[in-house]
Amino acid sequence: MKDSKLSDNERLKAESKHLRGTITQDLQNPITGGFEGDNFQLIRFHGMYQQDDRDIRQERLKQKLEPLHTVMLRVRLPGGIITPNQWLGIDEFASKHTQYASIRVTNRQAIQLHGVLKPNIKPVHKLLDKLGLDSKATAGDVNRNVLCTSNPIESELHQQTYQWAKKISEHLLPKTRAYAEIWLDGEKVDTSEHEPILGDTYLPRKFKTTVSVPPLNDVDIHANDLNFVAISDRGQLTGFNVLVGGGLAMTYNDKSTYPRLASELGFIELKDVLSVAQAVVSVQRDWGNRSNRRNAKTKYTLDRVGVDVFKHEVEKRAGIQFSAIKPYEFTMRGDRLGWTKGVDGDNHLTLFIPSGRVIDSSQKPIKTGMAEIAKVHTGDFRLTPNQNLIIAGVKDQDIAKINELAERYKLIGEAFSKQRIQSMACVSLPTCPLAMAEAERVIDEYATKIYQLLINHNLEDRDIIFRVTGCPNGCGRALLAEVGLVGRAIGRYDLYLGGNRNGSRIPRLYEANLPIERIFTIMDELVACWANAATSDYFGDFLINEKVV
Repeated sequence: MKDSKLSDNERLKAESKHLRGTITQDLQNPITGGFEGDNFQLIRFHGMYQQDDRDIRQERLKQKLEPLHTVMLRVRLPGGIITPNQWLGIDEFASKHTQYASIRVTNRQAIQLHGVLKPNIKPVHKLLDKLGLDSKATAGDVNRNVLCTSNPIESELHQQTYQWAKKISEHLLPKTRAYAEIWLDGEKVDTSEHEPILGDTYLPRKFKTTVSVPPLNDVDIHANDLNFVAISDRGQLTGFNVLVGGGLAMTYNDKSTYPRLASELGFIELKDVLSVAQAVVSVQRDWGNRSNRRNAKTKYTLDRVGVDVFKHEVEKRAGIQFSAIKPYEFTMRGDRLGWTKGVDGDNHLTLFIPSGRVIDSSQKPIKTGMAEIAKVHTGDFRLTPNQNLIIAGVKDQDIAKINELAERYKLIGEAFSKQRIQSMACVSLPTCPLAMAEAERVIDEYATKIYQLLINHNLEDRDIIFRVTGCPNGCGRALLAEVGLVGRAIGRYDLYLGGNRNGSRIPRLYEANLPIERIFTIMDELVACWANAATSDYFGDFLINEKVV
């Protein structure tokens, strides 16, 4: 790699003065609502993507106006935990200072604010700081928001694993003071800073880390670069199995890109977690492809050098020896909706939030309802990797109060089909600049059609893990679904079939670039076959067992 020409992103990072660029000057430019030159990319390291509303782009061009530039900002929440006070602060900002007045719960347990205009960017960062939050490293070539299984039942084990998710996130953050200088008016420091872990040109590509608690694979470990799978004994965390090199993104018409399941390295004790995390990141930092960004993720590094070589280098840098993988099994991925009680006696209410979009409508005032609950709730909120929300830590005496508010604002009580609950989509149009096809705006319609097929074939007691993503970049994790649609163009998708329930099998391409009408015709035929077969209770397993794919 050293002899190859570096990608322009490497130049950009090297010349950025540790992620400062000229962002401050751009903020003061009233001529455009966007960021120019390298700053367009650099703001990603500060947790933001520049976007515009593609629904109105052509109309603005006709009026000789530039696109309505805004940023989408991600709030860093390791493990997805947020306090009611923090929620209320974000809710108020979203209502008053964003174009869409919504909060979006992502499948990476972060919060996204869409439609933040340039004059409101510094105020939102200052608000987050006041709330004890930030958007550091939620985008860009760094370790992103660290996921942690949302486990409200095994309360003590969840707390232990959540603390490790926080520690890993903090340990791997960029050390530059650029964030504080630009957004919080912090004191400027000598820009000869050093990044001891990420490196002065940061990572070759984005890097994603999870902490999971079997048997729930809600974090989809095989979609991530680095994974810590909790091993426990009588409810106490004893260590982690480490898996590396998962990832789903690919590029159309480029066979050198592909999805890949994570590989097992071995078991480690708790005392070695941070050193192993740092070692894995540093190996990828030094060995990752900096010439071709399409092949820059950890999965390609592993396939190029070999898993054993990568493992031995991690051991060398961390000063440890991996033990053999401890037995573990994932059996499920979805959230258990409704009320549950933890082993510590606290109660938890898991709400289904369609596509994670917390917004008010005339039929369902979700956003107002969440704000009203936040005003009285004494526990915390937990965002799940399935885009749902847990009102956690409710005392017995407070159940009636929380339940009444949830019912009043229609947060519970509405009958969603099991199929809708098992369906997920990325944001896609109109705000994502990479989107080729619809996803979030059609997921209700598509999931309803699949449910109707199940009813038509007397399978209404079953469901299919179904996911839609607007492009091949993997945000909706469609390539770990039983049925995955990957967008090609408006109304057209690649159809992937045959994933499994626990997220350990990549579905296979059945046919490319199909109109959505043809996809549902195919689905009708396959569901009919499933109904007449006795080979599996699960659709993905049926497709594999019957050699449909």
